[in-house]
Amino acid sequence: MSVSKIRHTVELLVVNLSLLWAAGAHAGLPQMEAPSRGEGGSIIETVQNYAFDGFSLIALIISGAAFCGVAYHAYGTFAEVQSNKKTWGQFGLTCLVGVVLLVVTIWLLTKATGIL
Repeated sequence: MSVSKIRHTVELLVVNLSLLWAAGAHAGLPQMEAPSRGEGGSIIETVQNYAFDGFSLIALIISGAAFCGVAYHAYGTFAEVQSNKKTWGQFGLTCLVGVVLLVVTIWLLTKATGIL
């Protein structure tokens, strides 16, 4: 038997043993959780429920980003008040508009996820 045939046989043996070992590793993985609104009676309902969870997560990320944006702008206005570039009235107006923006954003996102 030539060296190349022995090498080829060993390579096939290693690949087959690796595949068998990997197949056994699958048994330890956790099962996928059901969506928050349940699995539903059909595959379409289950996919809709997973989509609802996905859109809810996206809405939460958008709300968090809006909150960070309002906080950043309010902090910048506060810094300008401290350096006498703006007044406290402008800072209060910035905070008021920011709160209204957050309330409207969260309300609209809640309505949008409710449509699903």
